[in-house]
Amino acid sequence: MKRTKYLRLVALVGVLAVIAGWEITREYRPPILKPGARLYAYVANAGDGTVSVVDLVALKTIATIPVGPTPSGLRVLAPRKEIWGVSNSSSGEGGYVWAIPAGAASVSSRIPVGPLPSAVEFSADGRNAFIASSGSNQVVRIDTAAKQVSARAHTGSRPWLARLSPNGRLLLVPNHDDSTLQIFDAQTFAPIATIPVAEHPEDVVALPDNSLAFVAAPDAKKISVVDLKRNVLLSNLQLGGAPHAMILKPDGGELYVTVPDLHEIEIINTWTHEIAESMLVGLSPESGVLTANAESFYVSDPAAGRVLPIAIGERHLSLPITVGSDPVTCRLDPSGEFLLVANQDSNDLAVIRLRTSSLLTMVPVGSHPTDIVSLLF
Repeated sequence: MKRTKYLRLVALVGVLAVIAGWEITREYRPPILKPGARLYAYVANAGDGTVSVVDLVALKTIATIPVGPTPSGLRVLAPRKEIWGVSNSSSGEGGYVWAIPAGAASVSSRIPVGPLPSAVEFSADGRNAFIASSGSNQVVRIDTAAKQVSARAHTGSRPWLARLSPNGRLLLVPNHDDSTLQIFDAQTFAPIATIPVAEHPEDVVALPDNSLAFVAAPDAKKISVVDLKRNVLLSNLQLGGAPHAMILKPDGGELYVTVPDLHEIEIINTWTHEIAESMLVGLSPESGVLTANAESFYVSDPAAGRVLPIAIGERHLSLPITVGSDPVTCRLDPSGEFLLVANQDSNDLAVIRLRTSSLLTMVPVGSHPTDIVSLLF
């Protein structure tokens, strides 16, 4: 009799465990995911030259892929379901772009582009990739299907990166040592203009209507405003500290600039080209990301080991979310369910559930993670 009761109890516990496991899985699984769909994060680890693949449903690292020294500049090539990034060759032969197919556990292609390549930029149709080679003073175009370089153009000294204008017609290249913004025709690679900007520019964003570009120059503590219709410098906005990340509101009305030295984000009115407001946000705001509806803004604070949620319309700072050590980069996943944060010193990926603004878990990854992208497939 006792044995029968014991077996019934064991069976009941087993059933309850299965139900609990199913409920937990359902709770963790983003509602957007259909059966069989996968949601992965890809984390570039600068310390060991790898990319960690994290299953965001199972919440664990499922692969570690060697890609080459100091991987960076991760981008998703959605039409081909591939992850692209750049690395520098350890043999001194220069740098290259690499590609990882979704679901694969190894690199499928390596494309030499020259020393010190930067972030990858894709055309809207995904047929072409653009990369600046800072060490060779060139900008390179790659045929993404053939995985081959299709064009090269000479730039000024130390091009920092290459960005397309929203209409895809212009390629914008800030030349660090020349302190210029160089503009190319994205189709022909013909140079259009070279515009002097603030000293040592490192980043550029353009308005959705393709009228203006904002160029960040951290050494000069300035943001240069460039008229893309007339190809002239309009103004240099002086900041109190070095600008780090620039995040543009989808309608183009405001540009949010993190300034760690001042513990602030500067809010630039893009219509008047003025700093409209400054907002204190923690100890050292580094990177930031806007939600799809542009209502919430999340900023990483490496000095405090936190992420700061902001209701950006009301300029209201909510309770901070504690993550790992030295969080530098934050990204949203395609489902809109999670905020992903790379913690450089604790070597993990923080997964934050957006609808509750709470830390779900921290997944161990490789050494010194610095960049993140994610893919739903």
